[in-house]
Amino acid sequence: MQFHDYGLILAFFALVLLPAPVLGRYFYKAMEGQRTWLSPLLEPVERLCYRAAGVQAEAEQDWKHYALALLTFTAVSLAAVFALLLGQGALPLNPQGMPGLEWTLALNTAISFVTNTNWQAYSGEASLSYFSQMLGLGVQNFVSPAVGLAVLVVFCRGIARRSSGTVGNFWVDLTRATLYGLLPFCLVLALLLVWQGVPQTFSAYVHAMTWQGTEQLIPLGPAASQIAIKQLGTNGGGFFGVNSTHPFENPTAWSNLFELASIILIPVALLFTFGHYVKDLRQSRALLASMAILFLIGLGVTLYAEHQPNPALAAVAVEQVGSLEGKESRFGITASSLWAVTTTAASNGSVNAMHDSFSPLGAMVPMVNMLLGEVIFGGVGAGLYGMLLFVLIAVFLAGLMIGRSPEYLGKKLEAREVRLLVVSLLVMPIGVLVLGALAASLPGPLASVSNPGPHGFSQLLYNYASASANNGSAFAGYGANTAYHNLMLGLGMLLGRFGYILPVLAIAGSLAAKNRAPQGSNSFPTHGPLFVTLLTLSILLVGGLTFLPALALGPIAEHLILFQGF
Repeated sequence: MQFHDYGLILAFFALVLLPAPVLGRYFYKAMEGQRTWLSPLLEPVERLCYRAAGVQAEAEQDWKHYALALLTFTAVSLAAVFALLLGQGALPLNPQGMPGLEWTLALNTAISFVTNTNWQAYSGEASLSYFSQMLGLGVQNFVSPAVGLAVLVVFCRGIARRSSGTVGNFWVDLTRATLYGLLPFCLVLALLLVWQGVPQTFSAYVHAMTWQGTEQLIPLGPAASQIAIKQLGTNGGGFFGVNSTHPFENPTAWSNLFELASIILIPVALLFTFGHYVKDLRQSRALLASMAILFLIGLGVTLYAEHQPNPALAAVAVEQVGSLEGKESRFGITASSLWAVTTTAASNGSVNAMHDSFSPLGAMVPMVNMLLGEVIFGGVGAGLYGMLLFVLIAVFLAGLMIGRSPEYLGKKLEAREVRLLVVSLLVMPIGVLVLGALAASLPGPLASVSNPGPHGFSQLLYNYASASANNGSAFAGYGANTAYHNLMLGLGMLLGRFGYILPVLAIAGSLAAKNRAPQGSNSFPTHGPLFVTLLTLSILLVGGLTFLPALALGPIAEHLILFQGF
């Protein structure tokens, strides 16, 4: 690694960590309807939205009615995007005359963007009109992370409130998350990206003549606005097929840094939002410490693996500084490795290099990040409520070890909450191991694997992990655009989204109804180094015990074959 590599890493952490406490307080005030610096501008818009939708902002819901409103909104969104993609050939803003998508691909794409997965089994510039990109995918890029933020806020209220039968109003939370939490920051980032050369236009494709004398069509489009929300909303769905490796999505070193930092900017800020809800910022710092430990371990392993020369080229009589296969030379190894770890630590899924070309260990880290449930920062809202589930699991384990009733911040965990925690632990195993086993067992779906041996199994494992973790990145050599995979991966996305959301809402409702007992000297502290260690080990043990055998058949076996000469 060179000096500029260390500079990139330091700049990345500075852009994320320095504004996080301020943004965390801003999100808390915005979601609770308190006055912010944007209130004079956005409060009239907020009231207009409520009047237009017939929402009574002051009326709160219990967790069941909140969940019903969320599911209704999701179902309507899914149907609307599905219909739009099927019929895009007859809709406006389609200068290239793109036809409608095949129905299983349209359904898979609709599920993908509604669940904040943004899995793309197509190339955007070759398959989707500007209208589909903007009204279909662009809108979902805002509202799907807003749903995740709303669910997190409910969980925070459930822990913070005492003897309450309500947890908030879904329509209010959705509106505030979009208006105050996503739109302003996306506007700023979009302008920065336009400044760096990302196109934002309705013009048709540009006709150009190459040096070889052949005509080339250069796709343009309203890209900057979608790239901004794809990163800040931890969506990851690119305007162009190759995502942030494309020079129109990520043209410069500055755009690379801005986009990279924006992936986890809001998830890190929400850690401090949680601290404001529970009136204890020590809890925020403890969660941040656990996430940072896991992130740095993964980053260190990936950087080491990718900076090692490929042993197959050991006989070449030139100095090798690492593996550049699948990486953009304008970004290099460090920037590609940092992006791969960040995009899978968050449920983002955007890429500036091809993960299928990473070394076995370098590719295993993004895979593990997803298999852990993407709780290392994670998606907007979704990452933190996933981490809080692990916090409750760690508290339960601590209670078993010391013989006390488990409690977290004065709220006792009883049989109902523990059962719901167990349900959430089954989500990733079912989505990855069960659906993945079916794909590996049936001859038709298995034909999508493009490589034999352990790497082929890694392709399958990675892609089903990506769908179930609502990430959206892929081992690109896997032929996922088939009717079977479109439907099964779509099922995995739905399971990965609502298999967590519904237990989280139920736990929040249960905790909100309980009184908060004062913490005494015998209470287990959840903000010190001991708890950070317990939480980190709980995450690793749950993921390790569940997925280690599958990893041994894929990237671990491939590493042994490649580097040990087996």
